Amino acid sequence: MPVVVSGVVVTILWQNLYSFDSGVLNSLLNVFGIPKVPWLIDPRLAMPSIAIMATWKNVGIYIVLFLVGLQNIPKEIYESASLDGADKYSQFFKITLPMLNSTMVLIVALSTIGGFSLFIEPYVLTGGGPMQSTMSGMLYIYNQAFYFGHMGYAAALGFVFALVILLVVLLQRKVVEAEPS
Repeated sequence: MPVVVSGVVVTILWQNLYSFDSGVLNSLLNVFGIPKVPWLIDPRLAMPSIAIMATWKNVGIYIVLFLVGLQNIPKEIYESASLDGADKYSQFFKITLPMLNSTMVLIVALSTIGGFSLFIEPYVLTGGGPMQSTMSGMLYIYNQAFYFGHMGYAAALGFVFALVILLVVLLQRKVVEAEPS
């Protein structure tokens, strides 16, 4: 469900969960006698709170991708391994994980790009605060362009940001695809 719902809608839902005064999470904590937690007010908790929300929002698509990867592993390989005496543990580490390598590369790349391009969540939840603790790269570029009017600077930042993302994803791909010796 979170994959198909608008990012703003999901963010507003989580804003209601995280609200200090009337949030569902703090209400649950209050039931157990635990003091309220300033999820989006404390600079140390704001970004981890946004990361949890972003992870929840995107985990559905990653699960679907893993399911597709699992369905693409031929059943005959498992049957052959069973006939050769391989147990489930061996099949998982010798067949399933290696055959899911390309799926894992894709998921790592998508999550890296998603992490770098985080915009809606910090913009709606905190506006980059408290104390700039949730200022993502994309939000910074947006503020430079549309809040301060530095369009050229923002365009240059966007280009450099895209190059950084490309380099990080290529580096990750090399590391994840590297075959152990």
